[in-house]
Amino acid sequence: MIRSLSPRVEAVFWFLLTATGYYLLASLSLYATKGADNIAAVWPPSGYFLALLLLMPDRVRYAAFAAMALASVGANISGGVSPLTATAYTVANAVEATIALLLIRRFEGAEMSFMAPRAVGRFCVATLSASAASAVVATALTANGPDFFLSWMTTVALGMLIVTPPIVMLARIVGSNALHNVSTAMKIEAVGLLTMAAFVTGASFAQSEFPVTFLPCVAVIVASYRLGPFGAAAGMLIVAAIASLLTAQGQGPIAAMNYSQKVEVLFLQFYLVTMLFIALPLAALLVVQRRLAKRLEQSNRWLLQAEAAALVGHWRVDLKAWTIQWSDQTYRVHGLEPGVPVDVDYSVAQYLPEDRAKVQKVLTEAVRTGEPFVYQGRIKRADGGIRHVRSHGSIEKGRRGKAVAIFGTVQDVTETVENARILESARSAAERVANTDMLTGLPNRRHTLAILDQVLCEARQQGTPLAVAIFDIDHFKQINDSHGHATGDDVIRRVGQRAKASLREEDLVGRFGGEEFVCILRGRSALSAELVAERVRKAVQTDSESGDGPGATISIGLAIFADEETPQDLLQRADKALYMAKRGGRNRLQMAA
Repeated sequence: MIRSLSPRVEAVFWFLLTATGYYLLASLSLYATKGADNIAAVWPPSGYFLALLLLMPDRVRYAAFAAMALASVGANISGGVSPLTATAYTVANAVEATIALLLIRRFEGAEMSFMAPRAVGRFCVATLSASAASAVVATALTANGPDFFLSWMTTVALGMLIVTPPIVMLARIVGSNALHNVSTAMKIEAVGLLTMAAFVTGASFAQSEFPVTFLPCVAVIVASYRLGPFGAAAGMLIVAAIASLLTAQGQGPIAAMNYSQKVEVLFLQFYLVTMLFIALPLAALLVVQRRLAKRLEQSNRWLLQAEAAALVGHWRVDLKAWTIQWSDQTYRVHGLEPGVPVDVDYSVAQYLPEDRAKVQKVLTEAVRTGEPFVYQGRIKRADGGIRHVRSHGSIEKGRRGKAVAIFGTVQDVTETVENARILESARSAAERVANTDMLTGLPNRRHTLAILDQVLCEARQQGTPLAVAIFDIDHFKQINDSHGHATGDDVIRRVGQRAKASLREEDLVGRFGGEEFVCILRGRSALSAELVAERVRKAVQTDSESGDGPGATISIGLAIFADEETPQDLLQRADKALYMAKRGGRNRLQMAA
């Protein structure tokens, strides 16, 4: 707490603070509320000293214990206790403080918190254990009996349970400057609630005609609800002080019970313990509940932001009530304002007819099997727009494993689908460009070889006939030299078009390079392939005889598939046949051997 002082001055500060506070509280308690065997009904000095031990640095604790010993002996002697007995009491109080401090440090470490139910429970265990040990020591040193033991233990335990929490919490609130963050209205409310607790307690214990001891409980619970653990601890301290003082003076419903003083003290202690064990855990639970509520609110806010950013909503169908719930983003995906009433049938009906049956089938199967599901379809939004959506989900099951609900997500994947379509179109276009000869528009060498390799495997596996023809333009160099390369290109183009027009849909003609072409004739026997190849040759010759451009003829080498291992083997046979056709005079067809 005090960090700007030197170690020696700091030790003196804590010594004086401990001695002064302990002596005043002990003297006041002994004077105001004496119970059986000259023991106070509540012993605040124990709680005060434990609070200081939790707040002070470790290095000044020896000075604090010395101050406590002097103050305790002095207060007890001043209260009429013999020096020997006063010393015994002091030793017992030192034992309780030591044990409580050690247990709290072991349970909670360096920082004792009263904001969590588990921490409050451990604090109660530590103080009750310490008070029991202290009672054993005091009883043994003073040679008293069980009544003294019980009275000592309850008195000391109440002192620590009631006094320690508000002192520790207030000191930490002040030390952390948390009060600067509290609004003036909240401060006024806190003062008002604690004043109300004091007034209600005073009114309840200043009279004995009406048994209204429950009213202070109500005041403490209200303070706990509004102010948290500090409100509970401070309210309990106020109730304990006023109730003990007035009861000791013979006022209030407890003093009017007409029992012995010992019974009245025990009943007052029971009353305070009951209220304490209600107020402190309740306040801690309220803190946990508020933290969880705040965390849940933040998580929901993040979920909504994430759904909006990812265009993902969620929905849930209650299979028993046959109702559906949509998140705000699900409404946006469907083009509706959040909160508009929707039902299950409406939700399914938004899918286009050709997708609706598929969605219903997937959901029905998921409910039957209990397995997760995923589907994609198109919905018609309220504004008439068509959107592609994808849903993932799972089945919620009841205690007997029966499906009770369907939970799923819905994501607008329209842009993804459109991007995929554009990408596929671009890929197809790029593939066409990569596989197409730019001059003739026919498959190029690479693509022709790939197709030939494919049909060769099919012919080998299925035993179907296959023929390959290679042809090139006769005297093409002379055409280029005489008419120019532009005319030569036009001749190549016309030859390719005439060849393609002469083939079936399942056949293929590709430009193999320069003025050379390859025809792949699927399912053709030798005779059929020969007829088709001859038709190609005549079509080119007829086109040349029409007088449109320089005349051109082709020579063709034809090879029938004979279990060749590679396309190159088959092409090599066709190429030899082409060579023989050229040697035989050109503009002719030659069948490979």
